Amino acid sequence: MAAHESPAALPLPEATPTYVAPDAWRAIDFISDLHLAENTPRAFEACATYLRHTRADAVFILGDLFEVWVGDDMAERGFEARCVELLSEVATTKTVAFMAGNRDFLVGDAMLESSGVLRLQDPTLVSAFGTHVLVSHGDALCLDDTAYQRYRSVVRRPGLQRAFLRLPLSWRRAIGRTARRRSETLHTPGLGAMIDVDADAAAGWLRAAQAPTLVHGHTHAPASHELAPGIVRHVLSDWELDARRVSRAEVLRWDAQGFARIAPESAGSAAAGRA
Repeated sequence: MAAHESPAALPLPEATPTYVAPDAWRAIDFISDLHLAENTPRAFEACATYLRHTRADAVFILGDLFEVWVGDDMAERGFEARCVELLSEVATTKTVAFMAGNRDFLVGDAMLESSGVLRLQDPTLVSAFGTHVLVSHGDALCLDDTAYQRYRSVVRRPGLQRAFLRLPLSWRRAIGRTARRRSETLHTPGLGAMIDVDADAAAGWLRAAQAPTLVHGHTHAPASHELAPGIVRHVLSDWELDARRVSRAEVLRWDAQGFARIAPESAGSAAAGRA
């Protein structure tokens, strides 16, 4: 992928869908980048407690719920089966929606449907509380990460994915571990920082969607940025609760009053602190 010259290098997809929230909804929670795996027990327990007790009517997961996902047969046993059981349980009491990230883009429609989880395309325009919000995982907007964009364009090809999913699960797990180690090397402090979303491209998406707000994850840099007068992007927090060097997790709640960043353990009470 050649270096981009303008926001036109990444137009908003013409088929961007719109999700219209029911009028009765009082709040929608956005989370992303939990990177759940067998070696993240604290993150899993925090996620389970949050999902079971949040007062939001819906939870929109904007990618990288899992550290790695190499096929839905992962959900047949072990840690991944516990994750799917949790999603199925929570989906009986509130709307749970999932958007693929760069780590779990192989989560299949059949698994989501059997769990009662709604598939969100990337990007999707969400209409609620009298306004519109564009949601995305965010990786497609990191235009300066040219190596990743080349990789992304290859691994998202349906034919290649079908061929990969025909491999034995043990082979796919090994390939996933290799890809994860490469990603960790590229984005370890001191070796290279996570490349941010291209602000001009993000603003171009919002203007095309006629939406004032973009919500995304991927960059692990939670903050709110004014892209231009009247248009803002809110970056979701990653959930890092199992490493000694850092501990953080955050939910972005959207309601009729706007956006609030809250701790997962506070999600069952009223939101505090506007974004």
